[in-house]
Amino acid sequence: MEKIVEQGLLYDYYGELLTEHQKKIYEDVVYNNLSLNEIAEDEGISKQGVHDLVKRCDKTLSEYEEKLKLIERGNKASKLLDELDKMNLPGEALSKLKDIRELI
Repeated sequence: MEKIVEQGLLYDYYGELLTEHQKKIYEDVVYNNLSLNEIAEDEGISKQGVHDLVKRCDKTLSEYEEKLKLIERGNKASKLLDELDKMNLPGEALSKLKDIRELI
């Protein structure tokens, strides 16, 4: 998986577990595509400080996934729903599958 896509996915699932400071800087790197220099200047910290914070966030978010496996479980559930979609199920069941898909 491309790194930026993986970072975004991990952040979508576990980003709320980061501090506000970590979230702001991580979002600037991952979503706003700002350079480390731009962020360092805006935040009044060193480029190395920004780099270290992003690396720590990457590690923390990856560890959350290793322990909780929410992304892995979501992917498995989505595949099972895809298989059920291919079956000849009555309309009410398809409606419930849609509801479940929106939850994951």
